[in-house]
Amino acid sequence: MPNPASLSPQRLPKTLKTGVKAAVKHDSAHKHVSGEALYIDDLPEPRDLLHVYIAQSQQAHAKLTRLDVSAVQNFPGVVAVLTAADVTGKNDVGPVLDGDPIFADGLVEYIGQSLFAVAAKDIHTARKAAKLAIVEYEPLPAFITVKEALENQSFVLDSKTFRRGEPEAQLPQSTHRLQGEIEIGGQDHFYLESNVAMALPGEDCDIKVFSSTQHPSEVQHCCARAIGIPDHAVHVEVRRMGGGFGGKESQPALFASIAALVTHHTRRPAKVRLDRDDDMTMTGKRHDYLIRYDIGFDVNGRIEAAAFEAASRCGMSADLSASINDRTMFHLDNAYYLENVSIMSHRCKTHTVSNTAFRGFGGPQGMVAIERVIDEIAHHLGEDPLTIRKRNYYGIDERNVTPYHMTVTDNIIHDITAELEQSADYAKRRADIIAFNHTSPYQKKGLALTPVKFGISFTATHLNQAGALVHIYTDGSIHLNHGGTEMGQGLFTKVAQIVAEEFQVEIDRIKITSTNTEKVPNTSPTAASSGCDLNGKAAQNAAITLKNRLIEFAAQQYSVAESDITFTPDGVHIGTQTVPFQELVMQAYLARISLSTTGYYRTPKIHFDQSTGKGHPFFYFAYGAAVSEVTVDTLTGEYTVDRVDIVHDCGDTLNPAIDTGQVEGGFIQGMGWLTTEELVYNPSGRLRTHAPSTYKIPSCGDRPQEMHIHLRCDANRENTVYRSKAVGEPPLMLGISVFNALTDAVASVGNYQACPKLDAPATPERVLLACEALRSFNRAGG
Repeated sequence: MPNPASLSPQRLPKTLKTGVKAAVKHDSAHKHVSGEALYIDDLPEPRDLLHVYIAQSQQAHAKLTRLDVSAVQNFPGVVAVLTAADVTGKNDVGPVLDGDPIFADGLVEYIGQSLFAVAAKDIHTARKAAKLAIVEYEPLPAFITVKEALENQSFVLDSKTFRRGEPEAQLPQSTHRLQGEIEIGGQDHFYLESNVAMALPGEDCDIKVFSSTQHPSEVQHCCARAIGIPDHAVHVEVRRMGGGFGGKESQPALFASIAALVTHHTRRPAKVRLDRDDDMTMTGKRHDYLIRYDIGFDVNGRIEAAAFEAASRCGMSADLSASINDRTMFHLDNAYYLENVSIMSHRCKTHTVSNTAFRGFGGPQGMVAIERVIDEIAHHLGEDPLTIRKRNYYGIDERNVTPYHMTVTDNIIHDITAELEQSADYAKRRADIIAFNHTSPYQKKGLALTPVKFGISFTATHLNQAGALVHIYTDGSIHLNHGGTEMGQGLFTKVAQIVAEEFQVEIDRIKITSTNTEKVPNTSPTAASSGCDLNGKAAQNAAITLKNRLIEFAAQQYSVAESDITFTPDGVHIGTQTVPFQELVMQAYLARISLSTTGYYRTPKIHFDQSTGKGHPFFYFAYGAAVSEVTVDTLTGEYTVDRVDIVHDCGDTLNPAIDTGQVEGGFIQGMGWLTTEELVYNPSGRLRTHAPSTYKIPSCGDRPQEMHIHLRCDANRENTVYRSKAVGEPPLMLGISVFNALTDAVASVGNYQACPKLDAPATPERVLLACEALRSFNRAGG
């Protein structure tokens, strides 16, 4: 037998270099760096383009008693001014329920609400002209905070409760009981590309809209509805976004609808492009929460009963708050078994911008609350918080039913925790930190390991579907289109890898094309971490259909059994022959075999009964855990994140390079939410943190000095695309470990005798106040 190493390269079988599991770079990475990547504002501006400025309310809640735009209309360079009276269809862009008017009509409900739009030859003219409008208000009572809304029973939706077991009966019987509350702040998406839309007129009143959106179909529906034309008359396209994080799921519909209305009225192209201040003022954020808890537990810290009351600031309308608050309820357990539990959710109406989707979609807020509960139990019993965490974890074959009555069948959190404890040297570092804190009067260190168990699927069941379109051209090149959108997360690259793997061709043979409502209709948003699960499966199904057609043709053409035909990187093996892929494709074309098809996928096994709060809302869970170490200056409240160790479950990874980037980026974004990113509204409801000068996202210097990330790549037990798992949202919750590490550091100021009352975000000011509270506690004899 010849030595395989001695075979010439020509005789060695080829391997697919860019299929699934390969660390293929993001398809636009080099364009992002070079500036060649085209975003909407980079597209060539068509002749006669109108630039649109949106005038905003300066009152949080008021009757709009007068709106006179005659001077605006007469300003030189102004072509059109649109108010509510100029909306020819429906004056609403609510994604689920009505309540989000395009232009205010007699009532304003937050500072920043759109009043009218000015279309002019340039944006400077439009802005200048807008100032000439006469706007008069009759102020009404305004509720700005969650607590104000609760006191006044102000809700956008009915409250809801999940219940399992008998918490009311078990709480008084518990050996130990604690009660408390935590305030959890919101977060601005702070994508690099602000909201932008450009509308172009077509024949027969058709309109093409370029929109920076995660949900092209919703933009299509809203634009058509605003004008009063069928959906088929509006064509929406998006090649890429400069970030989304949920902020471009429902929010872009307003700006695209205004651009479309301007084009409809003027028959000229129109562009709406928000600057950073206007974007932050006009668009929704992550919901901020007040979560109260009543917990009963035994001498070992195992939770016996729990009652949660979670109230969120939804803003002036429902937007996506129903599903967001539901997901908070679904994730208030995180990785912990709660046998007797009630979870009540209040969806509070405030006179602030409607809050909306954000990476994690309500889940992170619930998980922060239960992690605070675990810390409180640990401090009460004088135990290591990790010990209490592990005692409360879901079991494998028992203690495995969630508060919404779903059985957890894929639990790997015990294995992940054990692996991370060892790789991060948790026990030794914790002992060293406690010793350090006893001898360091002002610098205090903290350490925390927190788990993640995150459900994957849209909780609105009907959204768990996707379509794709695949063409094979006669030269063997492949055109790929699907309903997912690219916002920098690498979705297009992963789906192209999936198609490449099916055909056993390199990825450079595949053309990745813009998301387009003319090619794949009725798409779900790229959200809920399901972009690759759904669109990847749809594209795979399309590729399999075409591959089966080619196999059937080849079997007849070459008189071989279908089982004797395989696709390989060398070509298609047909019996004893190897035919180049492109040659087989041309043969099929000449034989009149269709080389184009659609693919479709809907997630199996999922269902949920909203009336009973019971069901199986998630296809599977993604798991992870992080250990974070921090150092706090207790005299100033300033702190650094020194090190983080992460083990994250990504199933059988489709692309380890992209998945690692998602884990690192998600962690940093979660860390930022819980530390420096503070949204501040003044009592009148005006957002004061509406620019980079006043809103602090993590910078390069805030990144942990050491980051150790390990992808756990065990195949998903469920039949996902190539047994992978979602890696979009779950890593954000790894950042909770930083918040708990800060809590641990502050607790050392009081010799770990009490759990600090530290709310999120844990800004240096809040950390300092928490330190001072513990010093006062000590002086009072705590």
